[in-house]
Formats: sequence, structure tokens, C-alpha cells
Amino acid sequence: MTKLRRELGVWGASSIVVGTVIGSGIFLVPRKMLLETGSVELVFAVWIFGGLLSLAGALTYAELATLMPEAGGEYNYLRAAYGPFWGFLYGWTQMWVAKSGSIATLATGFFYYLANFRPELDDVLFRIPVPLGPGGGPLEVSAGQLLAMGVILALGWLNWFGIRVGGGVQVAVTACKLLLIAWIIGAGLAGEPAQDAAPLAQARGGVAGFFAALVAALWAYDGWNNLGMVASEVKSPQKTLPRALIFGTALVMATYLLTNFAYFRVLSPGEAASSDRIAAVMMQRVLGGWGGDLVSVAAMISIFAALNGSILSGSRVPYALARDGYFFRSFGAVHARHATPGFSILALSAWSAVLVLSGRYDQLVTLVIFPSWILYGMATAAVIVLRRKMPAAERPYRTLGYPVVPILFVLVAAFLTIQTLLHSTRESLLGLGLILCGLPFYLRWKKRVETPAETD
Repeated sequence: MTKLRRELGVWGASSIVVGTVIGSGIFLVPRKMLLETGSVELVFAVWIFGGLLSLAGALTYAELATLMPEAGGEYNYLRAAYGPFWGFLYGWTQMWVAKSGSIATLATGFFYYLANFRPELDDVLFRIPVPLGPGGGPLEVSAGQLLAMGVILALGWLNWFGIRVGGGVQVAVTACKLLLIAWIIGAGLAGEPAQDAAPLAQARGGVAGFFAALVAALWAYDGWNNLGMVASEVKSPQKTLPRALIFGTALVMATYLLTNFAYFRVLSPGEAASSDRIAAVMMQRVLGGWGGDLVSVAAMISIFAALNGSILSGSRVPYALARDGYFFRSFGAVHARHATPGFSILALSAWSAVLVLSGRYDQLVTLVIFPSWILYGMATAAVIVLRRKMPAAERPYRTLGYPVVPILFVLVAAFLTIQTLLHSTRESLLGLGLILCGLPFYLRWKKRVETPAETD
């Protein structure tokens, strides 16, 4: 039987962390954080707190990934710590909503930035007579949506040819992304400093504003955990996984801090809060009109890298479920020549493209924030559970600062989960119900695992 190959080196592994995390958030989130906190100093405090929290998660996941260096990431950790049901819930959520919705969102963001150069991409080409459009009207399909679908399917096809191909693309695009972001940082450092640094009077402020800004920051940091999903294809995983997770997360944190320093050096808080394109405004101030165009190019390359990394890593989750018998068998097939979970890659890409067409992916992602954070917290707590369940297991890497580091992450995850439930009760409960729709499938597949003679 063909197996996945360990062909991803330390640079490829690190580029999955960096390239997947740094998407469009760095170009959008600072304004929201400023509007919530009211001061530049607090924005930096939130970035640092969110970065340290993500680093705490990376330190914890490094132990879990080296303990179980197999495809699937959190699916493996949850299954080993709490049983197959929790692993299944995670994988089911990733396939149908969380990862596919994230891919659809990234692809849509790509065409939004491209529309700055080609406005005709916003034009509606045709309408489908189903009540899924604005206000319950017909579903409108634009040229940009078709382009976004094409980008997803093209990257899925590319990754079908092997981890070496997909990883190579990831390294190249991530390097290009970091060079362009470095250019933006350099332009900000060379520009004339802002004269007015007065805090925003209209900001929410206080503890509520800080945590609202933290949610936005954690969205920008999201994705560092994706490397564990491709752990079975990483060379020397005992050494490479911890290095890539920790180095990649630290590099993202440094990049975010330097980029924000450039923004707020050139723009006053009032100027930064007045536009939803803070990077473009800053670059136009320093370089003129073409500076804004450069930001659009940088954003597209940044999103492209995040999109490729998401398809590459996300497709390994349903593959892992199918490998263990808890998903459709075809998802567990490995291509004989390319050694990739080819069907899983193409199926995830196709479903993500459908979500782009539907225009409902953003609502779906909102619905699963609550249950997703429950599973993230449980996955991090798994390092404590597994130390008790598997005390004799070989652990090439042990979490630095254990048990304080994982407990810190779990406590913040619990707080964010509670806040989400209190402020978005309806969406949280609907999202929980949406995920639990997979329960009949789980019971069916659980029975198949227990009685292997059965077929689909």
C-alpha cells in the first residue's frame, strides 16, 4: 500500500507556518485593533500578548506533533487523549466548514485585491434562481467569484502532484511575501513620522476593548497549527517539527510588530482609524499612488501563499479520518505515483470552491467559532492528558514551561469560548448543531470500524 512520503524539509515546514499565518490580516486587522483599544501602545500590547499566546500553543503542539508525527494534526491528539469521537468532530468541522470556509475566504480576498486593477471582476455575470443571494434573492455570480474558484482548483491540482511540488511552491511564495512585507516596513521606517499621536476618544477601550482586539489579533495569528496536519510528510520530524513551529511563530510575531511599527510611525491614530486599508494609506503617503498598488500586489501574494498552505495541510485531515475508518474510504487513498492523498486534496478544493460560489462561507465560519475553540483548547490540554495516559511514550521534545504554558493557552481559549457564547449565543448554538449533524455518520463509521467486514 502506498504511503505518504517524508519529503518536507525545515524550510518547507517553516514556510507552511509563516505562509499560512500571514494572509490578509496584517493589512486589515490593525485598524480594528486600534478602534477597539484606542491607543497605539495597547495595539502593540495586544499583538505581543496574542503572539506569546500563539507561541505557547506552538510550544505545546511541538510536543504533540513529535509524539504523533502523523497526518491529521489535532485529529490525532484529540483521538489519543479523549477517544475517536472528539477526533472525528474536529475532522468533520475542518472538512465541511472551518478549513474549507477559510480557503473560500482567502480566495475571495485574493480577487478583491485583484479587482483594484481589474474592476470588471466585480461585475455580475449571471444569476441562479435560488434564494441564496442578497436579501434572499437570486444567487449572483461574479467574474471574481469564478476566478477565486479557479485559483482554488488550480492549487488543488498542483498539490495533487506531490508534497515536494506543493512545498516548493510554498517556500517560493512565502519568501516573495516576506520580501514585499520587508519593503513595506522599510518604506514606513523611511517615511516622515506622524505629528499627532493622541489616542482615539471614540474607541471602546478598557478590558472589553482589549479582548475584542485580541480576538482580531488571534485571527491574524491563526494557522500556526497547520504544520501538524502534514507531520507524516516532514523529514526528521523529531527535530524539524519543533524548530519549524517555534521559529515560524516567532518570525510571524516579529513581522507583525515591525509592520505595525511602520504603520503607526507614518500615520496618526486618527488617520489609521479612518481607512480600512491602513497599509495602502501608509504606502501612498510615503511613495505616492503606486505605493497603494504595491500593497495590493503584496496582499495577493500573501493570500496566495496562505491559500496554498491551507489546501496542502487541510487536505490531510479528512485523509487521516478515512485512514482510520471514520470518513468516506476514498478520502484515505494515496496516489501510487505522487504519494499524496489525491482524492482528499481535490475534494477539499472542490467543496471550498462551492462555498465561494454560495457566498455563505463567512456565515458558516462564524457559526463554528464557538465549537472550534472548544476543540482547540481540548487539543492543547491533550499534552497534559497524554502525559498521564502515556507516561512511558518517547517524547523527543517536551513543552518548554510545562504545565504553565499549555494551561495558559487553555485558560485563554476557555475565556474566548465563553465570550463567544455570551455575545453570539444564537450563532454558537447553531454552529454546535451544525457540527453535531455529523453524529449519524460517526455512528455509522464507528460500527464499520468495529466490524471491518462491512463496506460503504
